[in-house]
Amino acid sequence: MKLNYFTKKLSTVGRWIATTVFCMSAIAFVWQGGFLGNNTAMANPAVNLIASADAGDRVQNKASEDAGRTKNFIRDAANKVEETANKNARRVEEATDNNGSFVERKAKRDAARIERRAEEDAARTQKAVDKTKNVVERTVDNIKDAFSK
Repeated sequence: MKLNYFTKKLSTVGRWIATTVFCMSAIAFVWQGGFLGNNTAMANPAVNLIASADAGDRVQNKASEDAGRTKNFIRDAANKVEETANKNARRVEEATDNNGSFVERKAKRDAARIERRAEEDAARTQKAVDKTKNVVERTVDNIKDAFSK
């Protein structure tokens, strides 16, 4: 009876020791970089830094190009809204035979208000695009600075 009790305790202690040794060896293996596949990067970090600088420049150039295209799209959309407002105001004038009626004056006021709002919205949106582009450029610069040190 005592031998059976003793062997159970010894078996439990043995499992705990085996588990501890396994975990400690796994931690040591990860700590020493056993899972890193690119050991040349550790031996020669300058190659990766040059590549990251090029990638950063490409990201910044792409952000500038995209911002330019986006701003052109915003400007085109604002112009289309203004054209449509003016076209609608002209249609109202033609329908009322240019008699200066209340409806005609209201259509002109509405067209002017729509044009003004389109310009304000376009300017506000373009400003947001510029802010976003600047944030991207600053972030890329900060990352390039961090890798160059």
